[in-house]
Amino acid sequence: MNGAARFRQMIREQRRRQGGRLALAAAAGATVSAAAVLLLGLSGWFITGAALAGVAGGTAIGAFNYLLPSAAIRFLAIARTGARYIERVSGHAAALKALARLRPALFDGLAAAPPARAQALSSGEASARMIQDVDAVQTLFVRLSTPWAAGAGGIIAIALAGLAGPAAAATVAAGTGLAVLGALVIGRRAADPAGRRVQVATGRFKDRFSALQAAAPELRAYGLESWAVEQIAAEARTLDRRTIDAAAAAGWMNTWQGAVTGATVVGVVLLSRTVPLPLVVLAALAAVTGIEAAGAVVASFRQSGAAAEAVGRLGDLLDNPVPDTGTVPSGDAITLSELDLTLAAGARLAVTGPSGAGKTTLIERLMALRAPVAGELALGGVDLAGAEVRAVRTRFAYAAQDVRLLAGSVRDNLALARVDAAESDLWAALETADLADRVRAMPAGLDTPLGDNGERLSGGERRRLGLARACLRPAAWLVLDEPTEGLDAATEARVLERLDQWLATTGQGLILVSHRPAPVALCDQVLAVTGRDADGRLTMNRNPARVAA
Repeated sequence: MNGAARFRQMIREQRRRQGGRLALAAAAGATVSAAAVLLLGLSGWFITGAALAGVAGGTAIGAFNYLLPSAAIRFLAIARTGARYIERVSGHAAALKALARLRPALFDGLAAAPPARAQALSSGEASARMIQDVDAVQTLFVRLSTPWAAGAGGIIAIALAGLAGPAAAATVAAGTGLAVLGALVIGRRAADPAGRRVQVATGRFKDRFSALQAAAPELRAYGLESWAVEQIAAEARTLDRRTIDAAAAAGWMNTWQGAVTGATVVGVVLLSRTVPLPLVVLAALAAVTGIEAAGAVVASFRQSGAAAEAVGRLGDLLDNPVPDTGTVPSGDAITLSELDLTLAAGARLAVTGPSGAGKTTLIERLMALRAPVAGELALGGVDLAGAEVRAVRTRFAYAAQDVRLLAGSVRDNLALARVDAAESDLWAALETADLADRVRAMPAGLDTPLGDNGERLSGGERRRLGLARACLRPAAWLVLDEPTEGLDAATEARVLERLDQWLATTGQGLILVSHRPAPVALCDQVLAVTGRDADGRLTMNRNPARVAA
């Protein structure tokens, strides 16, 4: 089953879960349409009948019953308002509850995707899919009540028009059908493609904006702000054009509906010349509201293209997931098969080598963040090429060279490693990273917001917060990629001293990538990565010599 099929199955499951709310929304929608048609038709009949009675004189006025119609009109107005409220609340509650379950499932699917696929998706594109595309899917729940509303409105409209004669009823039925059929044709030919292009353009715009925003300091330093603005503006213009195309398609659908409505009303009036005028007015207004009720279906046609594209784009996140099959490692010992090197739990290994040799690739393969190479690495006696991915990842706590932070508070960023960590544990991790004093000096301490990707912190402070977060994770191995890069010598010394104490206390093993002598000195063994062979395998050698100061 491909990703799109899996996502459609998830939507069907959520529809079943929200069946009660959706059924209530459908019943309320049908009530709204029926009440609206009856209200307008009865009002037209009542006003016209009252006017004719007034013209006819006192006798006709005395015989005219105005109490019952006026009471019915008030009842229908109240019923329509109440049913509309129930429809909106029930329908949107069902949609929002469904999306609250779909978004985590999609995120889990993205996290479980093959490493090459997950890493190829930019943050901007991922954001567009998780926000705009999921919002577009919302219509697949909200609009489920529209066929019921349209059907109830159409039936009542045809029945009321039938009071003016079979020809009037047939005209209303034909007009309603033409309105829906024409809208369907326009939707398929214009609205659907336009809606799909809007979703794609939104993703491209957010992707470009996110990439340039991340490089904002460099762009300012090189005086490229104008170039960046033009790049973003170009994507924005494309998105605007796509949005205009979608609006134009919606306009043509509305134009068709208005033209059919006008023709239907004229037809009803011409075919009802022999019946009393109040019934003619009733039939004409019933035609208007009946076709208007069908407009709910027309509106859903406008959104179907965007929803279909969103389903496909979100299905991509679920495509080719990493299987949960595989062997679960029975221990935490790491083996580098090529070098016949085994690291017992609690060991410390430094990984060195020239830039681009593959140091980060090695540790990402080890943590199952990249596709493993058969026979290269083993964990707990299990070759990583055949190990269960989720079981492998739980053994490692990772502080990457490129630290990614949430836009929330210090506490929020630390909670990524351990949600249930006590406050004392948070401060202990910050002390290890030599960041506790800095956080205490912040206006709200642990609850101080850090801005987008930690923009309120310096580069060194962001790196140390990433280190603190990794220390919080209860894992057998602590993996650090250039943890002291960019730190001054005094700060580096404090961080390494406290890290040494942390490892001695917790018994965690350490795998450290660095080209600096001070961090390497923490480790018992040194591994030099020298490059890659023709098959993509990393070439390594055990290097007992320390990095020269």
